[in-house]
Amino acid sequence: MHTQHISSRVLAASIIALGALAGGHAQAQSGAGFNPSWYIAPGGHYFDPDDSFNQPENGGGAQLRLGKPLSESWDLQLGTTYSRAWDGAGSYRQNTLGVDALYFFSRSKLRPFVLVGGGAQYDRAVRDGVRESGTSPYVNVGAGVQYFFTEQLGLQADYRYAHAYVEPRDYGFSRANTRLASLGIVYVFDKPAAAPTPVAAVEPPPPAPVAPPPAPAPQPAPAPRTERITLSATELFDFDSARLRGAQPRLDEIANALRSDTQGGQIDITGYTDRLGAEAYNLRLSQQRADAVKGYLVAQGVPASRLNAVGRGEANPVVTCNDRNRAALIKCLEPNRRVEVEEIVITRTAP
Repeated sequence: MHTQHISSRVLAASIIALGALAGGHAQAQSGAGFNPSWYIAPGGHYFDPDDSFNQPENGGGAQLRLGKPLSESWDLQLGTTYSRAWDGAGSYRQNTLGVDALYFFSRSKLRPFVLVGGGAQYDRAVRDGVRESGTSPYVNVGAGVQYFFTEQLGLQADYRYAHAYVEPRDYGFSRANTRLASLGIVYVFDKPAAAPTPVAAVEPPPPAPVAPPPAPAPQPAPAPRTERITLSATELFDFDSARLRGAQPRLDEIANALRSDTQGGQIDITGYTDRLGAEAYNLRLSQQRADAVKGYLVAQGVPASRLNAVGRGEANPVVTCNDRNRAALIKCLEPNRRVEVEEIVITRTAP
């Protein structure tokens, strides 16, 4: 009997030590994450009932546990046990139905845990033909370890200490203790969900370079063209005179154009008069006026070699007038008194 007690205690101490060792080992392991699937754990056990029942010291039995993980650390196990011990003088049988909460220190392959729970315990003791039986509530505590060979198959070993509150009228005492060391096979019904494959962050492609808008096509320079510029003699000279007045903005403008046109050819400066006066006089006056314009342009920097001055007198009239009043006739004939500057190259800039 003493040897049997020692064996029970050694087995229990071994399981507790294994759980403590596994707990230290599990601290260094990363948790694998819990599988919320139900599992079943059939197995056998060695038990040492209370001596008060006057039964054989110890015995064995079978058990079935149904477990459900609740979180990363907690499981709930529903279980039933059938235990029996006998010798020549008598026998003892114990059946339990209970529920335990298991706290796991790790969810790796090696999973140490502690437990606490309770339930109902049926005891039947027979000694020397006297039979005693009854059902009592019990509470238990314990420690153990699970080890998984695969994701769905493993072992569970644990040691439990149960304390039952028996009815004195059934046995003559009110407390009974049972020590139980068990080993079972654990089968998980479903595999754990596959961890999502990490997806490497993909850098979005850089935006396609935006081509700058095409530069506007250069506008062709306006084609240079030649013009004939007609200057009113009334603006340039006094009546019946070939002497230029002081400021000559139109002649300054013509001088600027001729200086800019370095590739230009000969420029004709033609003077005209009206029909009043002698023809020879008018011819001479028109020549003098053309020469005066040429002299002004030369003074403004236009090469004299490019300028050709000629007087045409009364030729090529622009208007014809028949007024009898002399003042009105002079006024009417004013467009005929002119100086024409021909073949000036004028470059017009587009607006």
